[in-house]
Amino acid sequence: MRKPLVSAALLAALTLAGCAVAPPRTAAHAPAATVPADDNLNAVLWVQRSAEYQANAVSIYRAAAARLDQALADPDWDALAPAERAEAGPAAGLPPAVIVDIDETVLDNSPYQARLVATGGEYDDATWAQWVEERKARPVPGALEFARAAQARGVTIVYLSNRVAGLGEATLANLREAGFPADDDGVFLGLGTRVEGCEQRGSEKRCRRLLAGRQYRVLMQFGDQLGDFVEVATNSPQARAAQLDEHRAWFGERWWMLANPTYGSWEPALFDNAWREPRDTRRQRKREALVLDAD
Repeated sequence: MRKPLVSAALLAALTLAGCAVAPPRTAAHAPAATVPADDNLNAVLWVQRSAEYQANAVSIYRAAAARLDQALADPDWDALAPAERAEAGPAAGLPPAVIVDIDETVLDNSPYQARLVATGGEYDDATWAQWVEERKARPVPGALEFARAAQARGVTIVYLSNRVAGLGEATLANLREAGFPADDDGVFLGLGTRVEGCEQRGSEKRCRRLLAGRQYRVLMQFGDQLGDFVEVATNSPQARAAQLDEHRAWFGERWWMLANPTYGSWEPALFDNAWREPRDTRRQRKREALVLDAD
């Protein structure tokens, strides 16, 4: 059988193509894995990789440290909300303390959040407990320096956390390994701590703040959520805004809020706290909450 004629130009092109060497396959050239979009990707990366996150946290703690001497010198200075102080009893004569939340306030748990992003998972008690037991959380930038400055002035650090009380041993070990002052196990007030004469309401911290207020004059409070400072009885955007307006003057003086875009009670407030709804339904409710008009 007669072969078809091939032009010289076409023959040359085919020859060059046959001699071309394919570029090596690297991670950059490999096909991207097919993973669903995750609402938390940018938030977790901001915490882990941005200079801005570190600068923000350091700014908060340095500003608070600059107020410590003023707080100590003023016998009327107290950081419990007035209603809670009235319930806890007078602060006069009590030793000074600072109340700090733990997660995303003094300890950075972004590796746990990163694992959820990488696997497409969501928070659950079992995987969270496993992470806590690893005892690998590192200090939030600026937190350790503040804690040491407070300790040097004779101020106790009280760790008021919604980590369950059963995780206290691992939590205290992690704090101590990271360098935080926690000589007395009693400085950890986890979820489930019994407070005489106060009925615990869900994960609210009010009863445990009262317990701390009975023992200490509270100079400052630190947290990453509104409920770390004051009881949020109704978790709705309107109720949260009202609480902020009522206590706005305390922030940057006695109350210090750390930035945490990765999770928080602000999120379920946008979908009526309906965690049982499918993920896509919750995401749609959040999209509907976006503000598209500057007016």
